[in-house]
Amino acid sequence: MDFNMIAFFSIVVGLPVVGGIGSGMFNRWLKHKEAMTSALNAQTAEKAAQYAAHVERLEERVRVLERIVTDRGLGLSEEIERLRDAPLN
Repeated sequence: MDFNMIAFFSIVVGLPVVGGIGSGMFNRWLKHKEAMTSALNAQTAEKAAQYAAHVERLEERVRVLERIVTDRGLGLSEEIERLRDAPLN
């Protein structure tokens, strides 16, 4: 066999084998990236739900504080002034 024949057979046989192995590796990598993306999306959705629940709790607390301040606004300021003017023992 001469060099041209060996080169031809190595290209005809070797190129498809290398291409097939490379294609398989790429497909596995792509599936892995898809799985990682799905996991990251689930984690992001979980954090968003936790933040939304936390914001809801904070908004409720602010509503309570607003109600306390507006319902007792005048009395509260008078009470603060009385405490400010009270003698220290």
